[in-house]
Amino acid sequence: MRATAATPRRVVRRIEVCGTVQGVGYRPFVYRLGRELGLDGWVRNDGGLVVVEAAGPADAMRRLSARLHTDAPPQARVDQVRIGVPAGDSPAPGSGFHVARSAEPPRRSARDRPGLVPPDLATCDACLAELFDPHDRRHRYPFVNCTDCGPRATIVDGLPYDRARTTMRRFAMCRACAAEYGTPTDRRFHAEPIACPACGPTLTWQPSGGQDGHDAGKHREEALRAAVALVRDGGIVAVKGIGGYQLVCDATDEAAVARLRARKHRPAKPFAVMVADLAAAARLAPVAPAEAALLASVPRPVVLLTAHPDHPLAAAVAPGTDLLGLFLPAAPLHHLLLHDLARPLVVTSGNIADEPIAIDDADAADRLAGVADGFLSHDREIRVRYDDSVARVVAGRPSVLRRARGYAPDPLDLPVAATEPLLAVGAQLKHTFTLARGAVAIVGPHTGDLQQQDTMTSFTEHLAHLSRITGIEPAVVVHDLHPGYLSTQYATTIPAPRRIGVQHHHAHVASCAAEHGITGRYLGVAYDGLGLGDDGTLWGGEVLLADLRSYRRLARFGRAPLPGGAAAVRRPARMALGYLFGGEPFDETSLARAELLAAPLLRRLPPSEVATVRRMVAAGVNCPTASSAGRLFDAVAALLGVRDDAGYEGEAAVALEACAAGHAGAAPLPWRLATRDDLVVYDPAPTLLTLLEALHDGTGAGLLAAAFHATIAAMTVAVCSDAAAEHGTSTVCLSGGVMQNRLLVEALVAGLSAAGLTALVNERVPANDGGISYGQAAVAAAQLRGG
Repeated sequence: MRATAATPRRVVRRIEVCGTVQGVGYRPFVYRLGRELGLDGWVRNDGGLVVVEAAGPADAMRRLSARLHTDAPPQARVDQVRIGVPAGDSPAPGSGFHVARSAEPPRRSARDRPGLVPPDLATCDACLAELFDPHDRRHRYPFVNCTDCGPRATIVDGLPYDRARTTMRRFAMCRACAAEYGTPTDRRFHAEPIACPACGPTLTWQPSGGQDGHDAGKHREEALRAAVALVRDGGIVAVKGIGGYQLVCDATDEAAVARLRARKHRPAKPFAVMVADLAAAARLAPVAPAEAALLASVPRPVVLLTAHPDHPLAAAVAPGTDLLGLFLPAAPLHHLLLHDLARPLVVTSGNIADEPIAIDDADAADRLAGVADGFLSHDREIRVRYDDSVARVVAGRPSVLRRARGYAPDPLDLPVAATEPLLAVGAQLKHTFTLARGAVAIVGPHTGDLQQQDTMTSFTEHLAHLSRITGIEPAVVVHDLHPGYLSTQYATTIPAPRRIGVQHHHAHVASCAAEHGITGRYLGVAYDGLGLGDDGTLWGGEVLLADLRSYRRLARFGRAPLPGGAAAVRRPARMALGYLFGGEPFDETSLARAELLAAPLLRRLPPSEVATVRRMVAAGVNCPTASSAGRLFDAVAALLGVRDDAGYEGEAAVALEACAAGHAGAAPLPWRLATRDDLVVYDPAPTLLTLLEALHDGTGAGLLAAAFHATIAAMTVAVCSDAAAEHGTSTVCLSGGVMQNRLLVEALVAGLSAAGLTALVNERVPANDGGISYGQAAVAAAQLRGG
């Protein structure tokens, strides 16, 4: 029938919505939108897409297409809306709009957009109100969730995202839940993890070591009460969280925290502390508005804050630093524990030091039996492990330090689209991997340090899982240049047609440039521990002129030997000896006087160690040299008496930053730039000599630590200002593990800005090695595009 003024023209369209549109309430949103606009048709999950076939007046169809973008649910990410014509019959007039059954996933081609799964979503306010409402049927139910919150990435097996493809498939919905699931106006319409006490997962309690007979375990509310009682009495409980087991104890109980450290074999690295709300966080540390927003954000990361001097937490929570890692509960079970205990809790990874966190119940009972006094578990399977994320606010912007639960596997953009699907396998420490297709990069969650088989197994299992969900079968494998990295060795085992090696520090600065959408030339400042340079030497204090495809080294730090190689990384005192006995010479300035001034350090160390290191350096035996900013920070920490040994990677630098607190405005120490092999080189000898002289004359270590930070910032600004003028670029990308140092980064951002340069820092991916895989992917994609 021809359209008239009374009968507007009827339009039929097939619409495919790409992005993170499953598991975020997108189908219910489209259903309600279709009904509101008076359309006929349906919406369904189809592979990794949401597909709509709809018919109605042209104006209503135009509004549908526009609002699929503009009115999407808050956790959705709409990357593309493709509009076409249905191949089959159009919806019949008057048939209404409904949710259709999901289509079976087709085999994806290399050109398809990858399937995307949202991260786990923290408990929303509506579910939280139900949790503590005595009249609600989900009162105190630890697994309450809806379309706006609850587990996602940790329970999904495949796409389309339907209950049958999650670990919730074993729980048959009761009549009440089924009614909510099927009611379009309900908050739980098509909420795949929907559950209640009558039909969903159940808490269980088991004392460590097990018991026989009727005391073998408790369930539901009794299980929770048993765990609360044990923590209240100073015990340690292994709690099955969202992405794995966590170890929980009273954060104000010195003896309990000390026992946890001893049992977990974690002598010094700070523990994260969970608090009930922002008011509780503010009682432990000042919380600026940006930090409050980060704490309360949906990912619920651990946020690093400067502690109140008189906070009530046990000293063993964060020894040697003025920083506290605080976070708010992300799951209903955590809300219940905090409510019932009414105190801050240490909530840390359920593992022994350096192992992957436990996710399997039997594995947790075995590996954590010597750590936990009891186990608060449940029967909802965790499909893949996701540790807690860590972030802080730097220069007024949130910056992720560990990207895991709540952030991963949320996709990131690649500023240059990859012409072939690729896998970037990352580095060795703080490991992540990245899968990419087209302009979409999916960074896997923090794996840990690839130092043992269990961690490698966790990496390969998660890679297989995420590859299956996204449908990305890599044709290109990207890796670090270091042949000793287990990730590099793993890359050689993958049967891909092409491999691309990316230099470590180029990947660092490219990670920063890519997340800010920079495709042209920029200056890259890569300050970290160690990475293999393209000349076969160890780098770590680098200024590069780069774009995404390539780079040129412009400047570096002066080199120093690492006596004993990795031993010098674990013992900053050895690194200090390396600078004293074998720092790279540039002129007649002698460090002989520095050695005399370093007498306090030399007296602290065993004479045999000093003599051995001196011989090693003189003979060049097991003393690789490095131009490393991170190792210079270690050396200064030892020279100032702040830290001689490092129980975890970066501990000395963390302590040095804490030592500098309260000395804002410290003047820089002397520094000097030299030229060698066409490179500008920062010679640290004048800085170290003046630092030791001032320490000898009675200047406090805190003021000197602050002055050292100011020195590195001033020197870097000078190098970048000259390079920017020479090469015609004003953008500076700051990355590398040393850029986790807030004091240094904020001084660099302020100094570079004052010099008329634009300073960019990592925000969505870590500046440390956790961002390497994303940087590798960005470099490889640009190289593939450029041929």
